[in-house]
Amino acid sequence: MEKFFFSGSHSCKLDEKNRFVLPQAMRFGLVEAGKLEFTLGLGVNGCLSIYRKSDMESLVEKFSPHVHTPSLRKFFTLFFSSLHTITCDKLGRVLLPPLLKQAAKIESEIVVAGVLDRIEIWSQESYSSQVLSFMDGSSDELAALSQEAFSLLDPTPRQSENADSAGLDAQRPYA
Repeated sequence: MEKFFFSGSHSCKLDEKNRFVLPQAMRFGLVEAGKLEFTLGLGVNGCLSIYRKSDMESLVEKFSPHVHTPSLRKFFTLFFSSLHTITCDKLGRVLLPPLLKQAAKIESEIVVAGVLDRIEIWSQESYSSQVLSFMDGSSDELAALSQEAFSLLDPTPRQSENADSAGLDAQRPYA
């Protein structure tokens, strides 16, 4: 079985009760042991994050030994007090709690973005602003971040094909 990951982005609007429709493919990825139950809370960089129940249980297990670390107390209080264990209604709608809506500066339009092991919820304005700042070409930040991310995949230096075919060591400088 292939390992599921979240990807893609979808724009949607909150209804009058602060609900939004979570895309079906993303709902599918949140189902565990036949149940659609997940955790919604503060994310990073101004978004909200949805975590699978098992991923949240893993975070709790890893964070628990550090709960009394003085430098992390504020983070733990803020992070864990903002978490909501929720599910979707029969139409796939998710209720956005008022505090989280305010924290993410969400008015009515949002972007729901799949990011590997979580789903991020952004205000349309924030998401568009970040995407445009990367895509306008005025910054090398996207290239640098891409290079850093892809370097994680293969941390060993590659030898050039020419050096391989010639039997030369590509790691040695040539005069």
